[in-house]
Amino acid sequence: MIVKNIKSNKIASEARLNSGYFLNEDAINSSILEQNINNCDALSDLADVWNPPIFKRQFSQKTDKSTQYCQSSDVPNSFEGNDVYINKNQADKVNALVKENQILITGFGTIGNTRIVNKISDGICYANNVCRVDVRDKGQYGYVYAVLTSKYGYSQLNKNASGSVVRYIEAPGIKKTLIPKFDENFRNRIHNLIIESTNLKVESNLILDSALKDLKSNVGLKELDPIDYEYFGNHSENRQTSTFIKSINDISNLSINAFNYSEKIEKLSSEVKQNKYLSLGDCLDKNQFFSTGSFRRLEIQSKKAIKLLNQSDIFNFRKVGKNLSRRYVKSDRLVEYGEVLIAGVGTLGEGETFCRTIFANEELANQLVAGEFIRMKTNEKTPSGYLFCWLSSDYGFRLIRSTQTGTKLCRPIQEFLKDIPVPILEKSIMDRIDSKVKKAHSMLYQALLKENQAIDLVEKEIEEWEK
Repeated sequence: MIVKNIKSNKIASEARLNSGYFLNEDAINSSILEQNINNCDALSDLADVWNPPIFKRQFSQKTDKSTQYCQSSDVPNSFEGNDVYINKNQADKVNALVKENQILITGFGTIGNTRIVNKISDGICYANNVCRVDVRDKGQYGYVYAVLTSKYGYSQLNKNASGSVVRYIEAPGIKKTLIPKFDENFRNRIHNLIIESTNLKVESNLILDSALKDLKSNVGLKELDPIDYEYFGNHSENRQTSTFIKSINDISNLSINAFNYSEKIEKLSSEVKQNKYLSLGDCLDKNQFFSTGSFRRLEIQSKKAIKLLNQSDIFNFRKVGKNLSRRYVKSDRLVEYGEVLIAGVGTLGEGETFCRTIFANEELANQLVAGEFIRMKTNEKTPSGYLFCWLSSDYGFRLIRSTQTGTKLCRPIQEFLKDIPVPILEKSIMDRIDSKVKKAHSMLYQALLKENQAIDLVEKEIEEWEK
């Protein structure tokens, strides 16, 4: 229960009598800045803020004339870009392409997720319900980002949002956000921390990309084209229907789904098997595939709580999760460093997380993940970072997807999953790729620590106004 005195003139100015309007976390956080408005600038005074217009999207394949298309749900992601492409010229005409150092803010559904556009994402397209913030002083965009990402920025964005069932906010509401006018040295310190964090994220993505190229070049695999695999979603009108004939002797008693027996996928598998390989099951320890399992979930608000991460959280850079009591959580359920996880439930959209892999870095170690994840620990035959690199590649992802079963919510058939081929290279090469993957994920964790440090400093400085 929240108990607080609200001045009568505040009630009169807002023309509201319901206590919930004044006594919720967003309102209380926002009121601290509103009461110190003379010490703040409106976001509109510091930056150009806008949403591109609604436009009919022309989806396409990956070509020189296309660019990646990201939705608002992609804003909080740890990694850059998407596998969905759109006509670049069309996006450019409506000013939907983002530029380096812009701040992106989600304004539909989940409001207040933020992202800084780095040099990797420079020039890709985001949906029109993602607001663009272009800070005029290029030496301060990191500071503005930290304020917007803090609980005080998040609360202001949600307080100014409209809608009951589906909440939304666009540029006119976002412009009202108050940014504290702290001294220049403090702002520069925050800005520099955010820049360091952004640079670490960029370097992490580049190292992972290097590891993937290293793996594929040593195995002798090409970049996949959409014609090489089966998928659901937008496709060219010239795409031919995939048909094939299978002997009844080749049909497993586990599935009669044609997707599981695709000749295109069999061809990909055969390409991998031309070199030395092991089945995925042979790369794992005695536990093979396992999950966290089910347990009683008691949500609490305590510093001693443990965070439960589900599929909608774990791919995000800033993971929210749910705080649960440790009483019902056994220590052997917690994630260990180096585990490889597969998102085990979902739909088959190209932009969905279903069947995508996660490497358990320092951030995920000793964390609790939902039971929907397929968890794996490697044996001495394959390093964990190397296995992650393979399963996160286009070949690995398509091979995992080919094992799916289900209608709306799909799941991999684990008997098929364990037979996925994993290329085996010289130990020195696999160790090199493994080191790259682990280094990249450690850098991603360091980037998070830098960002958290900046945000904590901003929040503590604002809290000083209450004393």
